[in-house]
This record gives sequence, C-alpha cells and structure tokens, in this order.
Amino acid sequence: MAEDSVKIAVIGCGYLGAVHAACMASLGHDVIGIDVDANKIARLQAGEAPFFEPQLNELLVEGQSASSLSFAHSSTHASEADVIFICVGTPQREGDYAANLDYLDAAFRSAAAVAKEGALLVGKSTVPVGTAERLRREIALTRPDLTVMWNPEFLREGHAVSDTLGPDRLVYGVANGDDEAVERLDAVYARLLSEGTPRLIVNLPTAELVKTAANSFLATKISFINAMAELCEASGADVTLLADAIGRDERIGRRFLNAGIGFGGGCLPKDIRAFSARAGEIGADEALTFLREIDLINLRRRNRAVEAIAAMCGGSLLGKRIGVLGASFKPESDDVRDSPALSIAQQLQLQGASVRVYDPEAMENASRRFPELRYVADWQSAVAGADVVAVLTEWTQFTELSPEALSTHVRSQALFDGRNAFDPATFREAGWVYRGVGR
Repeated sequence: MAEDSVKIAVIGCGYLGAVHAACMASLGHDVIGIDVDANKIARLQAGEAPFFEPQLNELLVEGQSASSLSFAHSSTHASEADVIFICVGTPQREGDYAANLDYLDAAFRSAAAVAKEGALLVGKSTVPVGTAERLRREIALTRPDLTVMWNPEFLREGHAVSDTLGPDRLVYGVANGDDEAVERLDAVYARLLSEGTPRLIVNLPTAELVKTAANSFLATKISFINAMAELCEASGADVTLLADAIGRDERIGRRFLNAGIGFGGGCLPKDIRAFSARAGEIGADEALTFLREIDLINLRRRNRAVEAIAAMCGGSLLGKRIGVLGASFKPESDDVRDSPALSIAQQLQLQGASVRVYDPEAMENASRRFPELRYVADWQSAVAGADVVAVLTEWTQFTELSPEALSTHVRSQALFDGRNAFDPATFREAGWVYRGVGR
C-alpha cells in the first residue's frame, strides 16, 4: 500500500457499501468490506456484485487482485481500521412511514465494540435528522475516544461508481467544529479533493438533512412535471414541449422534468416518507405536508398508466395480451423495489390481461417479487402477439426499437410509452396507435 493509504472498514455491503468499498480501494486505500450475510460476502470475494451496477465487478476484481480490497462477515475485522464507514440500510419501518434504524444502531454498536483507539466512525446511510447526534452521545458513554461523523452519499443507481469517484460535492457532518476529524476524512478523499471536488463542512443535523432534502426536491420536481402531464392530457397540450419551454428558465432547468409513470426504487419513496414522518416527530409537521401530495401524485401515475392501456384495448383488459418491456425501476439497474413498471404489470394482470414481462437485468429480482407474472427470455417473446406493447423502463435496447422491428411480432400496432422515450410521429406515421404520458 502507498504511504498515504488509509486502513478502512466498510460495514454493510449492500448497494451503498459494496460500491463504496470497491471505490475506496481504487483510490489506493486498504479496505475491508463487512456484512453479516455470508452468501453476499462469498459473491463479493468472487468478484461478483450481488446486484447489477455498471463497472462494479471490474473494480471488485481489480481491488482484490491488488490486495487492496477484501471482504469478511464479522465486525471483528474492523478492529485495525482507522476509518469505519457505516453503510447499512434504513428501510421503511413496518406499519408506518418512519425509518427503521435497528440495523444502523446495531452496526454502530458493533463498530464501537471492536474499533481501535481513536478510530473515526463515519455514517453514510440516509437517516432521520437527529440520528447522528444521538449515536454520538451514546457511543461517547462507553468509547469517548471514538469520533462520529456523517458523510452522506449521493449515488444514482446505474451511475454509482462514477458518482463515487467523481462526486459533485463531499459533505462532512462534524460535531463541535472538529478540525482533526475533517483532516482525517480529507486523507480518505485526498485524490478527489485534489481533482477539485468541492467540500462542505457542516454540523451533524445539516449533513443528515442534505441527503433527505435533495431527494425530496428531486421527487418534487418529478411529481410536478407528472402533475403537469395530467393537465396536458386534459387540455390537449404536450408535456414534453412544456418541459422544454420551462426548462429554458435557468432557475428551473430541464433535468428531471421528464413526465412518465413516476419514480420508485429503494431511496426516493421511502426517504420522502421518512422525512415527512420525522418532521412530525420534531414538531415541524406543517413544513413537509406537501411531500404527502408528492407521494400521492407519484403513486397515481401507476393507476393512470393502467387506465391508459385499458383504453387502448377498448376499455377492458380481459383476455388482452400486453407485452411489458421493463421491470426495474430505472435503466442500468436490477432494482425492483417499489418499481412502477412491475406494479403496473401486476395491476394489468389483476384486471384480466395476459402479461409477458422482459427486462435485461431485473428478471430474477422481479420473479421473486411477483412470481405470478410471466417472465420471458427476450423482448421479442414479450411482445409476441401483443395487443399493446408497454415500454415501462427506458433501457436503451427498448428505446432504440423501431416501429418496423416491433410490427413483425405484435398482433396490434399499439404502443404505450410510459417514459416518453419515443418520437410519437415516427410511430403514428408507421400506422401505430401511440400513447405517451401528457402528450
């Protein structure tokens, strides 16, 4: 290892942790990833991520070949680390909207129990505001030598490696203006800082709020344009042209003003719900009441999509064959958590349609989530004999399909474009019935 390398442990090797461990090793550090799931650890040791993420497998192999990256399933292996990153999940709590912090609390306790003297404990998980200070106080009771910081992640699935190695900012949450802790985390991110990555030093609650506020703003922007899509459908306007026009305003911007069937995944839905729940707990409930409407708009898009496809079938889905292209919540991911595409596919089947689903990467996860759906091996099998082709995830291999390529397989030339990924004129000129969102 280089003289400036840092000994790092990453507790939690799910999506965030596996990516972070591999990327920190690629920056020249000595990294060990730790997870209680022995099967997950075995796959990582074999250079195979337990989920699909571009570039990650290559980093796993490179890191382990260079002996800068290893994996284990006991927190005792964190005992030599100078910096311990906590990257466990904070899922929605069963029965309400609040975050379940059981895994996070357990990870901090296990880290504190084995950490070397003076180690830095750095939380990266998305948490309700106030969590970091609570953990800092609890750990100080038994291990006053340890320092707790918060360093939120801003990863996009499908771009997680590039987001980690080329972030648009680094946020350090510290208590009491701890300059020494800042210097130690700077050593971890030295290469990124030398390349000009901006660094913001804030207190612990601000660091926690940065991630949840960013996700809430993004969800608001997406739901706003989807609400405009409903108005466009009622008035005859085109939401894509509307987004182009308002996106020219530099105060608004065009990014993420793409109407469709809504957002999903393991972050945005549960994060905005937990954010709203936490606001109520600390007496600021009225500040985030708008997030409830954002959530409702998002969920309503799924019902509207089913209604649109039914209308294309003459008003009833009974006995109709629907070819569904896409199961993951977004392209370049195999994540089907709260996936709008998979939710719509299930609703179509429940209303009597014969549904065939294909996704380039998410078939295994989708079949575990909704085993009652029929999954096929390729897009041709999905659309064969279809009365409507429904493109619900904008994978490139789907959006590059031409009307002519599809026509040789379908029964009826009808396309529901759930992501507004196609040119309507191209399909209509080829004789297709085209229906997008707000167009």
